[in-house]
Amino acid sequence: MPAAANLPHPPRRARRRHSVALATAFGLAATSLGLWASDSAAAPAVPTPDHVVVVVFENHAYNQVMGSSSAPYTNSLASGGANLTASYAETHPSQPNYYALFSGDTQGVTDDSCVDPGFSDEPNLASELIAAGKTWASYNEGLPSEGSTACKSGKYAQKHNPWFGFDNVPTDTAHTLGAFPRDYASLPTVSFVVPDLCNDMHDCSVRTGDTWLKNNLQGYADWAKSHNSLLLITFDEDNRLSGNRIPTVLYGQPVMAGGTSGTTYNHYDVLRTLETMYGLPHAGNAASAKDITGIWNS
Repeated sequence: MPAAANLPHPPRRARRRHSVALATAFGLAATSLGLWASDSAAAPAVPTPDHVVVVVFENHAYNQVMGSSSAPYTNSLASGGANLTASYAETHPSQPNYYALFSGDTQGVTDDSCVDPGFSDEPNLASELIAAGKTWASYNEGLPSEGSTACKSGKYAQKHNPWFGFDNVPTDTAHTLGAFPRDYASLPTVSFVVPDLCNDMHDCSVRTGDTWLKNNLQGYADWAKSHNSLLLITFDEDNRLSGNRIPTVLYGQPVMAGGTSGTTYNHYDVLRTLETMYGLPHAGNAASAKDITGIWNS
């Protein structure tokens, strides 16, 4: 008889325990893998664009812009990108909303009065990007000169430029609109573009702002569609007649064409999403906000 036949067999109970242990181990492994796969599939998918440009308009409710014949270009971006149909501002008047969108907190600002430059050292989108080795800039129509902290100048108003309120945001990252790069690949990681008091629809019509958007950002929008970049258009507040429901449109290669989300989002959610895109901390109320999901290409 072969030598192997003389090897002792483990007792039946031991063999059974061994089999049960193996089955349990395999079962736990399979369950863990299944849970991991399930969690991964369910995890909110937020892209990491090469560039994001945020444009902020003024004082119009959702129904004044979306579906309006006065805003054909904005609506074309919504058709080719994503439309957030339940997007809301935080408060009134304008300025506190800009601080909320930029830093996750109104920073005690309650009106549209000019602030003292650098009055706050709280974290904000720009300071977080810079700390993470990313780049940031703002392009401000009507700004008297590069880095100017002037309160007002012609149709320019500091109240729409919250970055000047933070001492941890270098003033030399605030540019005139004319400095917006023609080579879009040279744009910073994230930038804000702020029209003047006419072109932002505050003092002038929806059509004026929509035409301005097409004339100044269509080139970037077209480029973003094939260069892993994002254009995000939103408003500071509504016209005080619509519960502060505002238009918010996203367009670019990461965005699902024709996507529509009825999830309720606000300025803090927008900030949080921008921070999540680059693995940044979440400033202020963005920490308890939610990422924008369901509109991104896989």
